[in-house]
Amino acid sequence: MFHPVCAGSYGEAMNICVFLSAADLPDRYTRPAREFAELLGKGGHTLVWGGSESGLMKVVADGVQEAGGRLVGVSVDFLAAKAREVSAPDEMVIARDLAERKALLLEKADAVVIMVGGTGTLDEATEILELKKHGKHTKPVVLLNSDGFYDGLKEQFRRMEDEGFLPVPLTGLVFFAEEAVGALAYLEESMGTR
Repeated sequence: MFHPVCAGSYGEAMNICVFLSAADLPDRYTRPAREFAELLGKGGHTLVWGGSESGLMKVVADGVQEAGGRLVGVSVDFLAAKAREVSAPDEMVIARDLAERKALLLEKADAVVIMVGGTGTLDEATEILELKKHGKHTKPVVLLNSDGFYDGLKEQFRRMEDEGFLPVPLTGLVFFAEEAVGALAYLEESMGTR
Protein backbone atom coordinates (compact mmCIF):
# COMPACT_ATOMS: atom_id res chain seq x y z
CA MET A 1 0.00 0.00 0.00
CA PHE A 2 2.78 2.48 0.85
CA HIS A 3 5.42 2.68 -1.84
CA PRO A 4 8.04 5.38 -2.06
CA VAL A 5 7.62 7.97 -4.76
CA CYS A 6 11.02 9.03 -5.96
CA ALA A 7 10.29 12.33 -7.70
CA GLY A 8 13.42 13.80 -6.19
CA SER A 9 15.78 11.08 -7.31
CA TYR A 10 16.59 12.78 -10.60
CA GLY A 11 17.14 16.30 -9.31
CA GLU A 12 13.47 17.21 -9.37
CA ALA A 13 11.54 18.92 -6.61
CA MET A 14 10.29 16.82 -3.72
CA ASN A 15 6.91 16.53 -2.06
CA ILE A 16 7.81 16.90 1.62
CA CYS A 17 5.25 15.88 4.20
CA VAL A 18 5.49 17.85 7.43
CA PHE A 19 3.77 16.62 10.58
CA LEU A 20 3.41 19.43 13.13
CA SER A 21 1.17 21.22 15.58
CA ALA A 22 -1.81 23.38 14.72
CA ALA A 23 -1.32 25.29 18.01
CA ASP A 24 -0.04 28.85 18.32
CA LEU A 25 3.49 28.47 19.66
CA PRO A 26 6.35 30.71 20.86
CA ASP A 27 9.13 31.97 18.60
CA ARG A 28 11.57 29.25 19.66
CA TYR A 29 9.34 26.85 17.68
CA THR A 30 7.90 29.11 14.97
CA ARG A 31 11.28 30.52 13.88
CA PRO A 32 12.81 27.14 12.84
CA ALA A 33 9.50 26.17 11.22
CA ARG A 34 9.48 29.40 9.18
CA GLU A 35 13.13 28.84 8.22
CA PHE A 36 12.37 25.32 6.99
CA ALA A 37 9.28 26.56 5.11
CA GLU A 38 11.31 29.25 3.35
CA LEU A 39 14.02 26.77 2.36
CA LEU A 40 11.40 24.32 1.11
CA GLY A 41 9.64 26.96 -1.00
CA LYS A 42 12.84 28.48 -2.40
CA GLY A 43 14.01 24.98 -3.31
CA GLY A 44 10.91 24.53 -5.47
CA HIS A 45 9.59 21.75 -3.25
CA THR A 46 5.94 21.08 -2.38
CA LEU A 47 4.62 21.07 1.18
CA VAL A 48 2.34 18.14 1.98
CA TRP A 49 0.69 18.91 5.32
CA GLY A 50 -2.44 18.51 7.43
CA GLY A 51 -4.11 21.43 5.72
CA SER A 52 -4.89 23.53 8.78
CA GLU A 53 -5.09 27.31 8.62
CA SER A 54 -4.07 27.71 12.27
CA GLY A 55 -1.01 27.73 14.47
CA LEU A 56 2.29 26.28 13.33
CA MET A 57 0.60 24.62 10.35
CA LYS A 58 -0.38 28.07 9.05
CA VAL A 59 3.11 29.46 9.71
CA VAL A 60 4.68 26.73 7.58
CA ALA A 61 2.10 26.88 4.79
CA ASP A 62 2.41 30.68 4.59
CA GLY A 63 6.21 30.45 4.52
CA VAL A 64 6.28 27.86 1.75
CA GLN A 65 3.76 29.77 -0.35
CA GLU A 66 5.53 33.12 0.14
CA ALA A 67 8.81 31.53 -0.96
CA GLY A 68 7.27 30.13 -4.16
CA GLY A 69 6.51 26.56 -3.11
CA ARG A 70 3.34 24.59 -3.79
CA LEU A 71 0.86 23.34 -1.15
CA VAL A 72 -0.88 19.97 -0.94
CA GLY A 73 -3.14 19.79 2.11
CA VAL A 74 -4.86 16.72 3.51
CA SER A 75 -7.43 17.64 6.12
CA VAL A 76 -9.98 15.38 7.76
CA ASP A 77 -13.75 15.57 7.68
CA PHE A 78 -14.23 16.72 11.29
CA LEU A 79 -11.61 19.48 10.85
CA ALA A 80 -12.64 20.59 7.35
CA ALA A 81 -13.91 23.95 8.68
CA LYS A 82 -10.33 24.75 9.78
CA ALA A 83 -8.78 23.77 6.46
CA ARG A 84 -6.95 26.38 4.40
CA GLU A 85 -8.70 27.53 1.24
CA VAL A 86 -6.41 26.92 -1.73
CA SER A 87 -6.54 27.44 -5.47
CA ALA A 88 -4.64 25.83 -8.32
CA PRO A 89 -1.87 24.79 -8.56
CA ASP A 90 -2.29 24.10 -4.82
CA GLU A 91 -4.51 21.23 -3.69
CA MET A 92 -6.68 20.31 -0.68
CA VAL A 93 -8.06 16.83 -0.01
CA ILE A 94 -10.52 16.00 2.77
CA ALA A 95 -10.08 12.51 4.23
CA ARG A 96 -12.85 10.56 5.97
CA ASP A 97 -10.88 9.94 9.15
CA LEU A 98 -7.42 10.25 10.70
CA ALA A 99 -6.25 6.86 9.43
CA GLU A 100 -7.07 7.79 5.83
CA ARG A 101 -5.47 11.19 6.35
CA LYS A 102 -2.16 9.67 7.49
CA ALA A 103 -2.20 7.21 4.59
CA LEU A 104 -2.84 10.00 2.06
CA LEU A 105 -0.15 12.24 3.55
CA LEU A 106 2.44 9.48 3.27
CA GLU A 107 1.24 8.44 -0.19
CA LYS A 108 1.62 12.00 -1.54
CA ALA A 109 5.09 12.50 -0.01
CA ASP A 110 8.62 11.69 -1.10
CA ALA A 111 10.02 12.45 2.36
CA VAL A 112 8.77 13.25 5.87
CA VAL A 113 9.71 15.91 8.41
CA ILE A 114 8.36 15.84 11.95
CA MET A 115 8.28 19.20 13.70
CA VAL A 116 7.14 20.07 17.21
CA GLY A 117 3.65 18.94 18.12
CA GLY A 118 1.39 17.20 20.58
CA THR A 119 -0.20 13.76 20.69
CA GLY A 120 -1.45 13.94 17.09
CA THR A 121 2.04 14.68 15.79
CA LEU A 122 3.51 11.95 17.99
CA ASP A 123 0.91 9.48 16.68
CA GLU A 124 1.79 10.39 13.10
CA ALA A 125 5.52 10.14 13.79
CA THR A 126 5.36 6.73 15.44
CA GLU A 127 3.13 5.29 12.71
CA ILE A 128 5.45 6.54 9.96
CA LEU A 129 8.47 5.07 11.77
CA GLU A 130 6.67 1.77 12.44
CA LEU A 131 5.78 1.47 8.75
CA LYS A 132 9.38 2.22 7.80
CA LYS A 133 10.68 -0.31 10.34
CA HIS A 134 8.57 -2.99 8.64
CA GLY A 135 9.63 -1.99 5.12
CA LYS A 136 6.27 -0.50 4.09
CA HIS A 137 8.08 2.61 2.86
CA THR A 138 11.69 3.72 2.44
CA LYS A 139 11.17 7.48 2.51
CA PRO A 140 13.66 9.54 4.49
CA VAL A 141 12.27 10.75 7.83
CA VAL A 142 13.68 13.74 9.72
CA LEU A 143 12.81 14.84 13.23
CA LEU A 144 13.44 18.59 13.48
CA ASN A 145 14.52 18.96 17.10
CA SER A 146 13.72 22.68 17.55
CA ASP A 147 15.00 24.05 20.85
CA GLY A 148 15.67 20.50 22.07
CA PHE A 149 11.95 19.64 21.96
CA TYR A 150 12.62 16.00 21.04
CA ASP A 151 15.71 15.43 23.23
CA GLY A 152 13.74 13.06 25.48
CA LEU A 153 12.33 11.13 22.54
CA LYS A 154 15.79 10.88 20.99
CA GLU A 155 17.10 9.44 24.26
CA GLN A 156 14.20 6.97 24.39
CA PHE A 157 14.81 5.83 20.81
CA ARG A 158 18.50 5.30 21.62
CA ARG A 159 17.52 3.22 24.65
CA MET A 160 15.16 1.16 22.46
CA GLU A 161 18.03 0.56 20.05
CA ASP A 162 20.57 -0.23 22.79
CA GLU A 163 18.24 -2.69 24.52
CA GLY A 164 17.22 -4.54 21.35
CA PHE A 165 13.73 -3.16 20.78
CA LEU A 166 14.51 -1.90 17.27
CA PRO A 167 15.25 -4.56 14.65
CA VAL A 168 16.92 -1.95 12.43
CA PRO A 169 19.48 0.72 13.32
CA LEU A 170 17.98 3.98 14.56
CA THR A 171 19.93 5.82 11.84
CA GLY A 172 18.03 3.75 9.26
CA LEU A 173 14.70 4.95 10.65
CA VAL A 174 15.09 8.64 11.41
CA PHE A 175 17.56 11.50 11.20
CA PHE A 176 17.55 14.05 14.02
CA ALA A 177 18.24 17.58 12.74
CA GLU A 178 18.89 20.46 15.10
CA GLU A 179 18.33 23.14 12.44
CA ALA A 180 16.10 23.64 9.40
CA VAL A 181 19.01 23.79 6.95
CA GLY A 182 20.30 20.42 8.20
CA ALA A 183 16.87 18.85 7.83
CA LEU A 184 16.47 19.91 4.20
CA ALA A 185 20.09 19.09 3.35
CA TYR A 186 19.59 15.54 4.68
CA LEU A 187 16.42 15.09 2.59
CA GLU A 188 18.00 16.46 -0.57
CA GLU A 189 21.04 14.24 -0.13
CA SER A 190 18.86 11.19 0.63
CA MET A 191 16.75 11.79 -2.47
CA GLY A 192 19.67 12.69 -4.72
CA THR A 193 18.62 16.29 -5.37
CA ARG A 194 21.86 17.89 -4.12
